[in-house]
Amino acid sequence: METKFKIKRFNELSLDELYQCMKLRSLVFVVEQNCVYLDIDSKDDQALHVLGYQNDCLMAYARLFDKGAYFDETSIGRVVVHPDFRRINAGHALMEAAIQAVYNTFGIQPITISAQLYLQKFYESHGFEVISPTYLEDDIPHIRMRKN
Repeated sequence: METKFKIKRFNELSLDELYQCMKLRSLVFVVEQNCVYLDIDSKDDQALHVLGYQNDCLMAYARLFDKGAYFDETSIGRVVVHPDFRRINAGHALMEAAIQAVYNTFGIQPITISAQLYLQKFYESHGFEVISPTYLEDDIPHIRMRKN
């Protein structure tokens, strides 16, 4: 089954698309990871949103930022895959789409991410390298990584 990606600015998202993004982010980052944090961080309106669909189901999502909006470099964040779609490597398809969208929108340049530590090898498989010691973000071990 083919995954289709949509790349949209905040003001281009329909109410249904925005609702589905927030629902997926809450399902994984709040409920599944048992982490109480404020997901709505007043940055969504500055982001480019990558939405991955199979049929009409939102199965993967990420948001992208130009340099200076989140980190000094362009960045990818809120990378999330619905639990029902992890077995089909949807995360890899999402990262490929997100990286390409960064390059197409902001130009080819380094990309920084704040990655959950347990996903280090996943991000390394997409060319990211660790550039920081481990730190806690919302009580979850993270590392900063960069793709040059």
